[in-house]
Amino acid sequence: MSATGSVFGSLDYVLDRFSNTWSWRVTGHRAVDMVSGLVPEAWYGEKNDEAIIPDRPECVEKLRWMLERYPLEVRSKLAWTKSSSSPPLPEPPRLALSPTIPGEQFRGELLEFQKLGLDFLIKSNGNALLADEMGLGKTVQSLAYVATEKRAFPVLVVAPLVTLNNWQREIHRFLKKRSRNGRIMPGDHPSVTIIRTGRRRGLEKSDFYLVNYELLHKRREDIAAANIRTIICDEVHNLRSVRTQKYEALRYLASRPSVSRRLGLSGTPIYNRGAEIWSITDILKPGMLGSFEEFCEYFCYVNDRGRAVVLEKRREGLRRQLQDHIMLRRKKSDVLHELKEKVRYREVIDADTGYYNRELDRIWKRMEEEQRDAKTEFFRSASYQRAIQSERVAAGMAKVPHVIGFVRNIMEIEESVVVFCHHRAIHAMLRESLREFEPSSIIGGQSDAARQEGIDAFQRGDFKMMIAGLRAGSLGINLNRARYVVFAELDWSPAIHRQAEDRLHRIGQKGTVFAYYLIGNGTLDDRVADVLVDKGHEIDGILDDVGETYDDGERARLILAQIRDRMNERLGAAPAAPDARV
Repeated sequence: MSATGSVFGSLDYVLDRFSNTWSWRVTGHRAVDMVSGLVPEAWYGEKNDEAIIPDRPECVEKLRWMLERYPLEVRSKLAWTKSSSSPPLPEPPRLALSPTIPGEQFRGELLEFQKLGLDFLIKSNGNALLADEMGLGKTVQSLAYVATEKRAFPVLVVAPLVTLNNWQREIHRFLKKRSRNGRIMPGDHPSVTIIRTGRRRGLEKSDFYLVNYELLHKRREDIAAANIRTIICDEVHNLRSVRTQKYEALRYLASRPSVSRRLGLSGTPIYNRGAEIWSITDILKPGMLGSFEEFCEYFCYVNDRGRAVVLEKRREGLRRQLQDHIMLRRKKSDVLHELKEKVRYREVIDADTGYYNRELDRIWKRMEEEQRDAKTEFFRSASYQRAIQSERVAAGMAKVPHVIGFVRNIMEIEESVVVFCHHRAIHAMLRESLREFEPSSIIGGQSDAARQEGIDAFQRGDFKMMIAGLRAGSLGINLNRARYVVFAELDWSPAIHRQAEDRLHRIGQKGTVFAYYLIGNGTLDDRVADVLVDKGHEIDGILDDVGETYDDGERARLILAQIRDRMNERLGAAPAAPDARV
């Protein structure tokens, strides 16, 4: 607005439909007249009083000249600040890290790269995202940090329910007790309180409080009264949505005056889309990426489903922002030179499409009836979600006989195998059909003791097969005895699959890990696989600057050739060609 109150124009950062590039849009009759004479490269927008200017330094320079003389309303403030800064602000230097020895309260030894991680946490003043790939010891690095820093206790660890007992074991294993007068007690360990109920009551004094994300909002006042000094958020991608009770509760606790350190741990901090990283940084280092609106304005575009997706050309910039200010990420290939590679293979298998299509017809007819009878929007939405879930079950059931054949043949060729599935019905069918191998099992709803007993037995070699739920078996466990992982069902999130793979591909693994993704031909799997690749490219572009896909490997192809050969022999058909790939 000018001094006389007249509107001169406005400036927005937009995705131009004509050029399909991010550009500057000037609106307002007077502003368009002015810019058309200043910027020959400009073209008219969708309306008569709009002009589109390329986002190039020479064009931005002319726009800045305009803003210094005429009162344009800048609506994309963060994008304009980043594009028009002159001279460009120097990027802060990345932390120079050196191996650091943990404090005397720590029990055990750190690997060299873990000592660098400890130094990073110290130099970040405890407000950091440790995003090492899974299996590199993020838990032990965070424990070494609290054992080294002064006045770090009491510590709140917020983690998925299935990992709480593992946290308690690791605390007992790696930390010594410090008495109130500061004396180290080597034969004892810090006190640990696991919060297991949502019922409000005061907490006893303890060095560590462990709680799962789902209980956090119910006990937040009790936890706040404990004067927590350090918060560790394990699997911090659980905070990827700001519209959840756990996010609100953590934000409240992280802002308490007593809290001076906030650590986030996750090998997959971005679960589905790059914009999820904003809510995590908002907890660990508020304001680092601006408000969510400013973050989206500069880094993202909105897709046809209304979701913010980080622009491909902005992914490198976002990665640098994270690395410069908050995030340390090391890949296993960077620090564990003795660890063999991981090979992914996408294998299309047959599915009973007749059964699948009949089920789809039944599912969607039922949904149409429920939609017609629904009295509220809630019931309509619930009906739709049931239909989507039922379609996933149908896709899994349609390919189960062929999954069983694949797994049975790989068991004849190789040693220990882990099979991941998603639905209880599929889990039950796999266990029943593969009972000759006496498979161990991980599934949601198990007691902690039963779950750990199954894991320990598998790791000892008592069983050669593990059948695990994708969600229940992808966190907080070590299955590195096996080298073969088979995905009988697919999840929509690539992070889930990576977590599951890395139960095997971690410190202590002696061989190459082979991950087989079984795609049911003619089912929902075809669409899910495409979504996984699309999301995977965005995540890799932000975290690693690498485009991971399903990898080929000579060993993987030979194993598949043997499996096809055996299956064809049983069907009385000629063996398939070894190089018959998707």
